Amino acid sequence: MQPTDLSRTVAVVTGGSSGIGLATAELLLANGAAVAICGRDTERLRSAEAGLRERVAGARLFAAPCNVLNPAEVQAFAADCERALGPASVLVNNAGQGRVSTFADTTDDAWTEELQLKFFSVIHPTRAFLPQLRSTRKERGDAAIVCVNSLLAAQPEPHMVATSAARAGIKNLVRSMATEFAPMGVRVNGILIGLIESGQWRRRFEAREDRSQDWAAWTGALAARKHIPLGRLGLPEEAARAILFLATPLSSYTTGSHLDISGGLSRHA
Repeated sequence: MQPTDLSRTVAVVTGGSSGIGLATAELLLANGAAVAICGRDTERLRSAEAGLRERVAGARLFAAPCNVLNPAEVQAFAADCERALGPASVLVNNAGQGRVSTFADTTDDAWTEELQLKFFSVIHPTRAFLPQLRSTRKERGDAAIVCVNSLLAAQPEPHMVATSAARAGIKNLVRSMATEFAPMGVRVNGILIGLIESGQWRRRFEAREDRSQDWAAWTGALAARKHIPLGRLGLPEEAARAILFLATPLSSYTTGSHLDISGGLSRHA
């Protein structure tokens, strides 16, 4: 897949050591971009880095541990990325899993933790990399931010009340940033994911009661229970392709928008 020449693109992917973040980093590298990834788990990050270098020959890759909730660490990571690869023209904000809880059993501390994770995992990297995005836009003509969000932003679930509320806030934030950053030449978009294969789903599969079910049968049954029209879970690389589209000039007249990557699960207008 070679949608455009990304040889002059420097992309940053937070939460890039697994799942959608890792798939996105690999797709960007395969299309010629230089890529920086970060994550909190140093061991998993190093494993991801080694895997990327093995699968993508000549990869221009920088990997460093970083907690996106720590503004000082994010600022240091941004400076290190620029020194290693040059100023970024693409930022992919991708961090955070869902919290299963209802209104009745979500404590104040849990609300605070969830809202802080969802908002500041976008705010801190955006604040740190925006000067680089603005500078590269002047030189290269396109700069983009893509936020990985959830279908919960538009279609909340009562058993994930805190995550649903936080995700809705991020959807609104994307629109606000898109409007504010447009005069700077920086586009801001997002994707709304449904059920995507992940380590979390793999762990649930390993704990299944019916040991006769293989992965395909188990996920197929899950998709049926969740009423996913395409009848399966999505793949991380399918989300990554949507991110690639929004991150490149292929979507040069698109900002403030969200792509639905849910296999038809979405019921919102």
